[in-house]
Amino acid sequence: RAVRRAARPGSEHRAPAAAGRPGLGTRWARFVLRRPLAVLLIAGLGLGALALPALSLELGLPGDESKSVETTQRRAYDLLSEGFGPGFNGPLTVVVDASKATDPRAAADLVGTTLRGVDGVASVGSPVLSPAKDTAVLTAVPRTAPNSGETKDLVQAIRSAASGVEGDTGADVLVTGKTAMNIDISEAMSDALLPYLTVVIGLAVLLLTVVFRSLLVPVKAALGFLLSVGAAFGVLVAVFQWGWAADLIGIEQTGPVMSLMPILIIGIVFGLAMDYEVFLLTRMREAYVHGASPGEAIVNGFRYSGRVVAAAAVIMVSVFAGFIGMSNPTIQTMGVGLAAAVAFDAFVVRMAIVPAVLALLGHRAWWLPRILNRVLPNVDIEGEKLSTRAPGSTTVQDATAHDATVPESTAPGAAAQRLPVGRHRH
Repeated sequence: RAVRRAARPGSEHRAPAAAGRPGLGTRWARFVLRRPLAVLLIAGLGLGALALPALSLELGLPGDESKSVETTQRRAYDLLSEGFGPGFNGPLTVVVDASKATDPRAAADLVGTTLRGVDGVASVGSPVLSPAKDTAVLTAVPRTAPNSGETKDLVQAIRSAASGVEGDTGADVLVTGKTAMNIDISEAMSDALLPYLTVVIGLAVLLLTVVFRSLLVPVKAALGFLLSVGAAFGVLVAVFQWGWAADLIGIEQTGPVMSLMPILIIGIVFGLAMDYEVFLLTRMREAYVHGASPGEAIVNGFRYSGRVVAAAAVIMVSVFAGFIGMSNPTIQTMGVGLAAAVAFDAFVVRMAIVPAVLALLGHRAWWLPRILNRVLPNVDIEGEKLSTRAPGSTTVQDATAHDATVPESTAPGAAAQRLPVGRHRH
């Protein structure tokens, strides 16, 4: 009788009657199952509120203005700003290609006159012609700091004004220099963010659909990741742009977030988030396909994988939080962003939002359209094909039925030779 109970489909995945108190993961899963809507609303609205500052995200490359006031670079930057204006630290280099112009000198002078008429330009130097008289260089000093939004608008305004000069003289006017290059790189990174997210999340949804044989589970995983990353970006904006709690971590100067930071945070946190998702959901799906109810599957996943996810998240948050104590603003930004993103994704999204959504969906969470079920390959993550009988082996049920037909007079040695040799399930 005990053998038959052990061989019952799904019995090995149901919670055993534990003599002691259930673990923290089990108790938390049962709490979420009792109040899934409340948990979902609190966690979702909380992350949504933290993500609101991300709408004001400004990207840029940090310069001397972001360094500590104890460094010589920062002191020199401040002295130049006080003596000549903040724009003196970020001059714009305007290059005039006058090889096609009828009068290169007149074309360069016209460019200088046009630049002086652009609002936001503090001063424009005299054009310097090359020995071949086909190229001129001018230096335009903005009125605002290099990383300010006004300077970004000024670069666009100069390029727009230069288009009129090109039509009148036939010369090509180009804006370059460190400040203009930083602005262009930041804009390129900002423009690439949405395609990057689309490709990464699209491929992840496809792979998770193949793994879990579900349509809603991968979509939920992707939306939860976007929510946690958005909340992390909101924290970055609040701390490094708005200066909230900046004194606590030693931030002396607020400004734009490093342009490479969103790409780095998305790439690193996405891998960790999908690991946590697979750890939890694999155990849940395994229990569900073996006969457990949706609620039992959720409890089963937290019982066996909740501590693994929590321990891994604590380790990663601790590692990233160690960057916050550094004196380099770029490293501090990375530490705050990564630590916040991992904490939000592991403890809020995977531990609260995921079980709440699965509890509300019930059996629908594991639904897959028939057409996708036929088209998608079956990668057999749980090893279901191993449950089929292998040549020369017997299952537990077959062994039980065979032993029931053996006469009682059979010798003990012969019975020992007929012990079943098969796969032990978990």
